[in-house]
Amino acid sequence: MAAARGCPPAGSGDRALAELLLEFSRAQYRAKDGGGGAAAKVERIERRCLELFGRDYRYSVIPNAHGEICAHYPRHIVLLERDACAGRDPFESTVQVGKLQDLINRSKMARCRGRFVCPVILYKGKHICRSATLAGWGELYGRTGYNYIFSGGSDDAWADAEDISEEDSALRNADSQLFDKVRGHDIKLLRYLSVRYICDLMVENKKVKFGLNVTSSEKVDKAQRYADFTLLSIPYPGCEFFKEYKDRDYTAEGLIFNWKQDYVDAPLSIPVSLTQSLNIDWSEYQSWDLVQQTQNYLKLLISIINSDDDSGLLVHCISGWDRTPLFISLLRLSLWADGLIHASLEPSEILYLTVAYDWFLFGHMLADRLSKGEEIFFFCFNFLKHITSEEFSAVKSQRRKSLPPGFTLEEICMLKQRDRGSTTSLSSDFSLGMESSPGAAGSFTYEAVELMPAGAQAQAAWRKSCASSPQAVLWSRAQQSEDRLPSTGMVEVKSSSSSSSTHSDNFLRIGSSPLEVPRSRLVSASDRESRLEEVRSAFLASYSRTIGLKAVPPSPSGAIGGLLEQFVRGVGLRGSSTL
Repeated sequence: MAAARGCPPAGSGDRALAELLLEFSRAQYRAKDGGGGAAAKVERIERRCLELFGRDYRYSVIPNAHGEICAHYPRHIVLLERDACAGRDPFESTVQVGKLQDLINRSKMARCRGRFVCPVILYKGKHICRSATLAGWGELYGRTGYNYIFSGGSDDAWADAEDISEEDSALRNADSQLFDKVRGHDIKLLRYLSVRYICDLMVENKKVKFGLNVTSSEKVDKAQRYADFTLLSIPYPGCEFFKEYKDRDYTAEGLIFNWKQDYVDAPLSIPVSLTQSLNIDWSEYQSWDLVQQTQNYLKLLISIINSDDDSGLLVHCISGWDRTPLFISLLRLSLWADGLIHASLEPSEILYLTVAYDWFLFGHMLADRLSKGEEIFFFCFNFLKHITSEEFSAVKSQRRKSLPPGFTLEEICMLKQRDRGSTTSLSSDFSLGMESSPGAAGSFTYEAVELMPAGAQAQAAWRKSCASSPQAVLWSRAQQSEDRLPSTGMVEVKSSSSSSSTHSDNFLRIGSSPLEVPRSRLVSASDRESRLEEVRSAFLASYSRTIGLKAVPPSPSGAIGGLLEQFVRGVGLRGSSTL
């Protein structure tokens, strides 16, 4: 494992994304297939991902060069350790890469296809992880062997496994100690990553093929080994359901999953303590269409990671390469749109990173899914239009929730700076109390401040003194809109005498040029919308030039269809040519 800060860019913008999508649509990525004509292209994609991670984070790499850890995980598995700019993020992972690698090697057989619990997002020092579900006894004892079973590229590989012999069945019944050992290592890995919440997207309790339980899940572990974790069963339709999405002209509104199918036996189950603040009637989940279901699940995940504790989150489905990257990608893009992670990346760059790392390098079978019309990948990025509002923001509760009467946001931020940097405290007129906040890393939030003005005269006097300050004038010019939140740097300000020159360009001091752009920022609701729309537009444009949509038969009126018509207008295409 090698510490890294990034590599030279290996392409950028539309061209790089187009090359990525073309490679993605040809074949499933396999770490063990290091050679071949596509090796150079895959290497460029991998280098680009490392460079983009290195823009904002210090990280280490766990090598998986030949798929020895997992055949369908990246050859360079990234462990994010902390924000690359120490002045911008006080949160730091406590995970040591050597210890993590040892736990991974011990635990990988506990999960389907060897797809172990892997941290992929670092938010407020918490690891957001992904994996497959737990392996069943069929995997561990099958006569075809573990490696053979997991060498295939599709879920149908299970059909190639021979029936379990009587000897194997007896061994299964007699040797529960193996499950204790294997799942015990899995639990140790979860605890080392400080994961407390496990969100299971399976619609089944166990995956059954040809009468054989090929996978299990934490929620039905008979020995209750995972009882110390907070388990959430949030059943979500599998990739095959997204053929209906495609057949409905890529329209998710009104598309409702059939929960009465025989194999669907996992009910929605969420601890009440996690639902009280969301104002969602979870008892109605079977009546939600695909849009509402995805929205509500995303709100739940954001609420969990934004809680006050230091616990991490695991998201998984069965194999962990369809539904899992859908929600991991939506989480990454939503937090980025709020300015909370990957703060220096442009829309085209965060799009490249999540397509390449969250989908391609973690083994999503785009070619197979496209051939079957199961377009869950396209759904993910087209769905961004449904999460642009502030209700999906991780900082929504801090926007103006506790703004004291008589003060604007900018005045509070200036007050905080003056109170921190002056030897003459304002405590005679104000009490400024700081405490731990669930807001953005290193940010200033309204919930973190208790401001008690002595009265209208004190407010007026303070405003008058601020108005005469050159620093206040610069602040006023730089922040014209009251709806825009301040950047992390603008409020977590260090005096010029104590600031390191190494980090002086990474945040804006009061009194510096108002034209300086901080690398990390919180964004307003309008910024969030525009950022996500930029990502979606870039995806649609590149997707149309490389993969294209499968048009459904035209209606009798000859209309092109809802989404396709919107798509043509959005990317500037003309006529009725194939998209």
